[in-house]
Amino acid sequence: MRAQSSATASPRIAVGAASAKTGGGSFGTVQAALGVVAFSLTFPATAWGLEGFGPWSLIAVRSILAAVVAGSCLLVVGVAPPERRHWLGLGVVGAGVVLGFPLLTTLALQTSTTAHAAVVVGLLPLTTALLSALRVGTRPSRTFWIAALAGAAAVIAFTVQQSGGALTTADAYLFGALLVCAAGYTEGGRLAREMPGWQVIGWALVLCLPLTVPMAAVALSYEPVHLTAHSVTGLLWVAIGSQFLGLVVWYRGMAAIGIPKASQLQLAQPLLTLVWSVLLLGEHLPVAAPLTAAAVLVCIAVTQRARG
Repeated sequence: MRAQSSATASPRIAVGAASAKTGGGSFGTVQAALGVVAFSLTFPATAWGLEGFGPWSLIAVRSILAAVVAGSCLLVVGVAPPERRHWLGLGVVGAGVVLGFPLLTTLALQTSTTAHAAVVVGLLPLTTALLSALRVGTRPSRTFWIAALAGAAAVIAFTVQQSGGALTTADAYLFGALLVCAAGYTEGGRLAREMPGWQVIGWALVLCLPLTVPMAAVALSYEPVHLTAHSVTGLLWVAIGSQFLGLVVWYRGMAAIGIPKASQLQLAQPLLTLVWSVLLLGEHLPVAAPLTAAAVLVCIAVTQRARG
């Protein structure tokens, strides 16, 4: 049985790797970009959600709602449970993108503006590329790294200029969120080469239910809930748009064009979030944003052309 399992697993890995090379192209970039657009709305939607929910309640309820949607899709399609060798990786995805990143960023947004949080999390692409090199063994070119570091430097300069050079508790939460999310992205991108991306995040969400259900029960008993149009809309978006649909296209894009290149598309995410923060939350758009946008977009163009 073990020999048979190994024999059947190898073609699946080969197919995944082949699709990453032959099916990458523009369609994979489009899917990853759609994921970035979905993620760019996460912080404004979280800010809306916090108008009616406590931070722990918001995290738990969003994860449960996303798990219900994902689990229903898995059930309707009749997807078999993942192989035993995939469960550890799915656990890393769950710990990073289902629980860790949402929790830490939500705690940060209690005292930080969405604009500030967005630019700090702009370091996520470089963090993901670094962890990818360690975990998956990718070796991007020198041009790739120069462009990635330049983009990260632009984001750091923007962050320091806006915060006056002082780091806060919110920044500590955000830097912790960078690490756990990068780990989840890296492991999810690796798994998406062996199973469809929507199944990766779907099983990760379901795997977290034994934690999120008790967490929701306790949090809702202590944190008051005030349902408003903003809070409900924010909750639904972070649960279905960011937590499930966004990650589905994101993991598919990473599997198609590679983790390092896909991660660099996220350099545009903080700038998109700045736009949403102005339009949806009425926050002030920093004067330095257009210059940072131009620098970041140039870096994205270079990293997409660089070959690992």
